[in-house]
Amino acid sequence: MARSALLNVMTQAAMKAGRSLIRDFGEVQNLQVSVKGPADFVSNADTRAEEIVFRELSRVRPDWGFLMEERGEIEGKDPQHRWIVDPLDGTTNFLHGIPNFAVSIGLERDGQIVAGVIFNPAQDELYVAEKGGGAYVNDRRIRVSARNRLPESLFGTGTPFLGHGDHAGYLYELRQVIAESAGIRRFGAASLDLAYVAAGRLDGYWEKGLKPWDVAAGSILVREAGGFVTGMTGGKFDHMVGDIACGNEQIHKALVGLLGQAAKKRAAARAADEGIDGR
Repeated sequence: MARSALLNVMTQAAMKAGRSLIRDFGEVQNLQVSVKGPADFVSNADTRAEEIVFRELSRVRPDWGFLMEERGEIEGKDPQHRWIVDPLDGTTNFLHGIPNFAVSIGLERDGQIVAGVIFNPAQDELYVAEKGGGAYVNDRRIRVSARNRLPESLFGTGTPFLGHGDHAGYLYELRQVIAESAGIRRFGAASLDLAYVAAGRLDGYWEKGLKPWDVAAGSILVREAGGFVTGMTGGKFDHMVGDIACGNEQIHKALVGLLGQAAKKRAAARAADEGIDGR
């Protein structure tokens, strides 16, 4: 595929950071790790990769701002453009020696994501997409799956963990989707889950409470691969909110319906509990 100048810049930054991650991945037991919170870690590898991405992108577009997992928001002189970066999506996988992690870079223009790059260095897979240009993995065009029946469909998701997320609410969602689908997978890196939907490996994906850097690049990959991306209730997707449901047209619609049923059952259960407590 012929990449634009912007995609080339993003690709080079992601691959350079990915090579740094692979070197550290080989020495994962020796990494110094500091704890940010329960089951939420940051490593030297993470900060090194972020520095590489920051340096590479700043060199080419010095006036553009950043929104990064570790550094937070860095305002640029150009208010129209901002890089949204996760230098190591799948940190827990990385620290446990599981080769499912990625560098994710999205480009925001006037509040909309217009380009995305996701690089999984352990699998040597580079996903790229630009608005109007299609989605690709290692220069091969990709499309969302053509399956249109829930019993044949495989879904990805993210599960709440210690100190994070709505555990009870998620169990309602899980029960609803499990009962209708061919199965569910939890791989531990949202950017790659979205890339797998774009590539047709997963038929759909949902998760709530994600950060902008988790979904920026992946959301445009799914859209450019012919998929639908919305919030979990089917409303307009906002990468700054982070609740997401996606898939091809039919599966996305069915998934949103299942999640809606789960929300109603959760609400009914809450109301019943409150009624009991109130007596």
